[in-house]
Formats: sequence, structure tokens, C-alpha cells
Amino acid sequence: MAQDQSQGLVCPNCSGVVPVPEGVRLVQCPFCQMHSLVQGDRGVRRWQVARQVEREAVPGIVQSFFTGIKKARDLKREAQIQDMFLVYLPYWRVQAMVAGWLFGRVKAGDNNTKPVEVEVLQEMQWNDAAVDVAEFGVHQVQVSKEALRPYDADTLHSEAMVFDPAESPTDALDEARLHFTFRARRQRQLKQRFFEKFQFLREQLSLVFYPLWVVRYRYKARGYQVVVDGVNGRILYGKAPGNILYRAAALVGGMALGNLILVNGTIIMGYITLFAADSDDDALWLLLLPLALGLGLIAAAYQAFRYGEEVEELQAQHKKAKLADRDHDAGDITEMLKGRDLDNMLKTGLSFLEEMTDRR
Repeated sequence: MAQDQSQGLVCPNCSGVVPVPEGVRLVQCPFCQMHSLVQGDRGVRRWQVARQVEREAVPGIVQSFFTGIKKARDLKREAQIQDMFLVYLPYWRVQAMVAGWLFGRVKAGDNNTKPVEVEVLQEMQWNDAAVDVAEFGVHQVQVSKEALRPYDADTLHSEAMVFDPAESPTDALDEARLHFTFRARRQRQLKQRFFEKFQFLREQLSLVFYPLWVVRYRYKARGYQVVVDGVNGRILYGKAPGNILYRAAALVGGMALGNLILVNGTIIMGYITLFAADSDDDALWLLLLPLALGLGLIAAAYQAFRYGEEVEELQAQHKKAKLADRDHDAGDITEMLKGRDLDNMLKTGLSFLEEMTDRR
């Protein structure tokens, strides 16, 4: 009788799928012969999300994408669907309890700051594509725990094109921690940050195969693509030809309105500041307001005309998750610990502790 195996371990060297016999902790990749130590009973757990949208419903969903003021006016009439197929893309999914502290200062009044300490204790989730999704555009998918089903490779390959992960679990965990750090820092906006420390508890890493319908169509001898969610039928990503009339109207209207605000608005604000009893700083802001607004409208009008030849739509929740800046992580505290400014570090730390003690 064949020994039970689970498809759960991705080779960190070649990203091939390594069969893991039940109870075996040292396995060998059948592709590159690299040995790996299995952590846990089943390595990286794999899941799949069941497809809910049938093939017959996809063309009707794509037709709704062909409308919009920014897109070619005859797109719905002239677009011809050339190809339509189902894919299962792998997405890393990480859950963790993020615990830690932030110490720093926040603004208190016009020219003052005060010390604060921020406690972070929150369960967070992160997911990101385990392959290059430049063609599909969908970096994240919304997956609930209830929608996860055990991974069945034979079933998926029989109905769709299945992509194997190209990123190692170690890289995925590193990226997830950067995202968790980014979210933890947003718990409180600090003017200065003296110290931070985060722990990622009960980390759970898994790989989720998610269904996407890919539709390719042609419009006036040019090819475009639309990606439809295979679970709820929403359009996640799409490209379409732009509307030349909209581009021209945006350019002319934006330039005219921007210059009107830039010139006349600045003159009006100039008169207001002459008679206002505000401080010099407030008067300066009044003068800068029409300048910023007018230049912003001019820039937006140019962008709409310059890059409006092709419209690209992607929902915000499916873009790549934001990460903490690695260079910012190695901030002032790191430089101090290297010995470059140790005296200032000690003085700042003592001053901070004294102020916190006085406040209590």
C-alpha cells in the first residue's frame, strides 16, 4: 500500500512541489535534489477556493466593463471576445497576532511635542500573489476562512490552468512582517519615533489557489484583457481603449479652470491677506492655496490627456499590500546603536523617561 503523502512543501531552491510522506521530516526535492527539513507535520498547508461563476456567465459580466465615460464610445459595439479561460493563481496567506510597543513624540500645540507610548495588540492578515501577476494585475484576493477547501491538485488541473508558486515561503513571511509593521506604525502617527519593537505571534502561513476568469478581446486590431473573479463575478482588473473626446475635454477644461484659479484666485487671496488680521503664517497659506489648487488641476488635466489613450482599472483592495520601508526601519535608533550617536541616544532616552515619569 502506497504511503500517504501531502502536497504541501515548496522547494526553497527551485520552487518545485516536494511530496512529503507522512511522518518524514527530511525530504528531498525530485527536481533539484535539495534536502529540506519539514517544520511541522505538513509543511506549508495548501488550500483552494471553489469556483462559483460558470463560463456562460462571464461574457455578460465583461460586457458591463465596456461602458464608461473614459473608454471608447463604441467599445461595447466593436469589442470582440477572442479567448476566455479559467486559471488558478497561488496566493500566500499569513495570519499572525502582532504585539509590540512604539515610543515617540506627537505634536501638542503649535510648537510643542509630548511623549507617548503606543501599545499594539492586533490580529492581522496578509496575502499576496506567489507568482508574477503583471499579466493578470491582481496582487491580492479577499479570502474568508470559511471559503477555504483542502487542495485537490487533480481536480484543479482537470478544469483549469494551475500556476505553481514562484516565491519561497521565507520571502513571503518576510514580506508579511513588513506589512504588519506598516500597519502597526499606523496605529498612531508620531512626529518622532525613538523606539519600536514588534513580535509576530502564532504565525500561520498557507498557500491558497484562487479561481480567476481571464478574457481577452480585440478592438480595432488591438488586444486587451479583463480578469473576472471566479467566486463572486466581480471585475478585478481590465484594460480598455480610451475615449479621445474625454481626453480632449479633460485637457481643455482642466487647463482653463486651473489657470483661472491660479491667476484670479491668487489675486483675490492677495487682497484678502491685506485686510485680514491673521498671522503671517496664515496669510502665506492663503496665498499658496490657489497656487497649489490651480497647478494640481493643470497637472491632472495633462495626465488625463497624456495617459488616457489606454484605460487601466484595478480595484484598490486588489493592489499590492503596502509595506514598511526597510530603509526607514533602520532609522535613528539603528544608527545610534552602531555607536555613531550613542551619547545623544542616552540623553534622549533619559529625557523621555523623565517626562513620562513626571506625567504619571
